[in-house]
Amino acid sequence: MKTSGIMLGSDQPDVLGDFYTAVLGKPGWQEDSWYGFGVAASSLMIGPHSEVNGKSKEPARIMIVINSEDVPKDFEKIAAITGASIIAKPYLPRGDAYPDMWLATLADPDGNYIQLSSPWDEADMGA
Repeated sequence: MKTSGIMLGSDQPDVLGDFYTAVLGKPGWQEDSWYGFGVAASSLMIGPHSEVNGKSKEPARIMIVINSEDVPKDFEKIAAITGASIIAKPYLPRGDAYPDMWLATLADPDGNYIQLSSPWDEADMGA
């Protein structure tokens, strides 16, 4: 087995759908208030859910990670989108040891965390 994606339930799926359209581009699939975005080898689905109300109560528990070739630039793009909140500005988590490994964290309109990350693999992290 392997993971294939993330599904975000929301009581405002059209607001999230519009937000992620601004972040990721036009959804590959949309029907009513359901949105499907292909992100590399995984997917992000957004839709209504009867058991979800309001903002995320523990937004750091699950983060949507989006690889970015230019984290500072993409951070500015997302930060400018209506409904985005800044959690952590772009930074180098390992300082000068990995000068090309950037991270930044924002929140979507429901408060879910989005972490922008420079692409990396095990070899990049000394594994």
